[in-house]
Amino acid sequence: MLTANAYSKNGSCCLLAALQPLTGTRLGQVHKQRTKREYALLLKALAARYPDALKILLVQDNLNTHCLSALYETYEAEEAEEAFALAQRFEFHFTPKSASKSASWLNMIEIEFSALSRQCLNRRIPTQEKLECEVLSLLQERQDKAIKINWQFSIHKARPTFETAYSGIRKNAE
Repeated sequence: MLTANAYSKNGSCCLLAALQPLTGTRLGQVHKQRTKREYALLLKALAARYPDALKILLVQDNLNTHCLSALYETYEAEEAEEAFALAQRFEFHFTPKSASKSASWLNMIEIEFSALSRQCLNRRIPTQEKLECEVLSLLQERQDKAIKINWQFSIHKARPTFETAYSGIRKNAE
């Protein structure tokens, strides 16, 4: 006899996070949706965390919400100066689009998401509130332990990946 379990989806949400790999400092936010507004809130929180930084460098993928226009679209006209000031604080570095799978190792937050997946996100969590509590607790625990990313980057190892990524870009440009 076959039995079927009823599957009930309780919804989905968005986890945004940032990591300073050399210190182990982390910042995470859980939102109901993933729009430019939520990304702008993360940028604002990052800027507040590093008030003395002249430039904050971000390595990220090419997601449609990962752009400076998120700041201008989020803040009202009377806050345009704040949006501009925030925009001046960030420098974006994007992983190659055509090699997103092979170049994901360039985006160190993916390593953090992998750790979170193994420790927490590998099961169904019934509510966004519980998910947020668990994820933010894990991020805080990893920060308290000063868990850093030991990134084994070398030019020798990177060249084959870059050659694959950029040869695809060159072919598409022709």
